[in-house]
Amino acid sequence: MIPLLADAIEAHGGLRQWKAHQHLSATIRCGGDLWALKQIEQDQTPRTMRIDLHRERASIAPFGRPGQRMDFTPGHIAIVAEDERVIAERNSPRASFAQHDMRTHWDPLHRGYFNGYALWTCLTTPFLLAMEGFQLREIEPWREGAEVWRGLRATFPATIASHSAEQDFYFGPDMLIRRHDYSVEIAGNFSAAQYISDPVSVDGIRIPTRRRVYLRDNNLMPMLETLMVSIDLSAFHFG
Repeated sequence: MIPLLADAIEAHGGLRQWKAHQHLSATIRCGGDLWALKQIEQDQTPRTMRIDLHRERASIAPFGRPGQRMDFTPGHIAIVAEDERVIAERNSPRASFAQHDMRTHWDPLHRGYFNGYALWTCLTTPFLLAMEGFQLREIEPWREGAEVWRGLRATFPATIASHSAEQDFYFGPDMLIRRHDYSVEIAGNFSAAQYISDPVSVDGIRIPTRRRVYLRDNNLMPMLETLMVSIDLSAFHFG
């Protein structure tokens, strides 16, 4: 583990504390312009997200309508009823995004796949970067106002579903995460800058509660007039 990641993990509660838990649940509320581009009706209804911490697995309920949930792994996405009846499912879900651009319509399974990997990444950062298969190096820092944020570039292993193979993470003077940059490959490969703030402490782990995703220009500047996704998280519980 490179020193930058070690310092960031320690600032967020430490790897030992993280490994003491297996699961995490949270209440999520999402908004932003992406959903309209994808012809998805998105409201501020609170939903419950449950994830495994040490393998990429997630669920969201309710999903689509009351009494349904979404179950996600990198190789499978499903919408499941309360009686465990499978309403819809898709194997190898990433392949279904071939030829998509930013405005290509998403069906519920497309949405579920995106929600699954994106929110799993949100809730496990920065600890997931210590998992096997990641390639890491420190990059040029980012200056934001009076602060200088140290940069970490991660190349994700093929076994982890995520936005793009290469992603950048920036940490403030306190080594807490401030920003996460990536390209959204499944939506035309648009560049995004995700700003991260308002952490809370849960069982010794520091978890951000506010995330705002903006389009990013070629100079790495966020286009603040274009809020693509908003995520508000609360009611965290480790299992």
